[in-house]
Amino acid sequence: MTTAADAGAADARHSGITVAEPPAVTLSAAPDRGEAAAHAEALFVEAFGYAPDGVWSAPGRVNIIGEHVDYQDGLCLPMAISHRCFAAAARTPTDRLRLRSAQDDLILDLDARELEPGAVEGWPAYVAGVLWALRPHISGASTQGMDIMIDGQVPLGAGLSSSAALECSAAEAIDALLSLGTEPLQRVQAAITAETDFAGASTGGLDQSASVLSRAGHALFLDCRDFSTRPVPWDLASQGLALLITDTRAEHSHVDGEYTARRADSERAAELLGVDTLRDADVAQLQELLAGIDDEVVRRRARHVLTEIQRVKDVDALLASGTVREHVTELGALLDASHDSLRDDYEVTVAQLDVAVDAARAAGAHGARMTGGGFGGSTIALVEAEQAQPVAAAIASAFVEHGFSAPEFFLALPSEGAGQDR
Repeated sequence: MTTAADAGAADARHSGITVAEPPAVTLSAAPDRGEAAAHAEALFVEAFGYAPDGVWSAPGRVNIIGEHVDYQDGLCLPMAISHRCFAAAARTPTDRLRLRSAQDDLILDLDARELEPGAVEGWPAYVAGVLWALRPHISGASTQGMDIMIDGQVPLGAGLSSSAALECSAAEAIDALLSLGTEPLQRVQAAITAETDFAGASTGGLDQSASVLSRAGHALFLDCRDFSTRPVPWDLASQGLALLITDTRAEHSHVDGEYTARRADSERAAELLGVDTLRDADVAQLQELLAGIDDEVVRRRARHVLTEIQRVKDVDALLASGTVREHVTELGALLDASHDSLRDDYEVTVAQLDVAVDAARAAGAHGARMTGGGFGGSTIALVEAEQAQPVAAAIASAFVEHGFSAPEFFLALPSEGAGQDR
């Protein structure tokens, strides 16, 4: 059957007009976990000349909802993804820490007893920093020498927390090699400390919590006030749904300064409302609360944080009910509202994020939003599983129309947290 569009395209070709073909898209899948672990083991043997004691891994994450609320004691709902960072490692009878990576030619060899903040730069700081952070759990008589080969399979620069996956895979390996017997929350804290105090990067702990504590088939409800967590059913595959991640590949710009400004605005809002953090404000009195803030910018920042925390509660309730299939439209509307708030009230989106979201919605996604800190990074779209490819193609076409660099696409299913693979 010939459609009007087909006829129009044929007419255009006959008239000499160039017709752009829709861009081909590929939905990148994570490598098989077992095969990736075996590959990391082989890389270790090649680098160090002997077999490792084991292979450990930790996943990247995507935040379903709950953005820019962690520093106001808010609530978040992340999930682990199937893309993981692998650490093949072995203990040695020395105090030398030797690090290699499949993604970098850098070779690090230093005395583990001399680790101090600022002494290591680049990705090795996120591994060495974990060993440094775990010192309180290490017996004074123990040697700390080990060889570690890193093979990171979490896409870099996509806002999927490759750094937390690196830290948490290292934490699992170091804990096992040194027989520390730490609890999962202690390894989460060690990873946070490694990033903030050793590597000098800012983190709120959401990424590390998701990487260590997530369960397959579940999202992770995270209370940023006390870091308590609980699993929430989120079995997309059984419901015929999928989460499409679009790495917009937009360059991050002015992120640190803008992040600091947003945090300061939210703190100012809490001060004006007479609460320690915006988590303490009563969202049922939203209009009255906002009326008490004269500064328009601060008022909009407060509105985002207050309504986003409520959206997390609403999504959590939907997932916990086990009736996502029946309420997928309602769930999608909450994702849409989150993005619109981040765009209009918190102003942390960029053109690529907005175009990806708009194109996904127009192509039939139940809901779509940016994920992560913003100013670049990725979006997520809740789609019917069989519609993932057409939605991705629509986003790719929209990027061509706007002259943006081609995005990359990933399918995400809620995956298992950190652990040993071999």
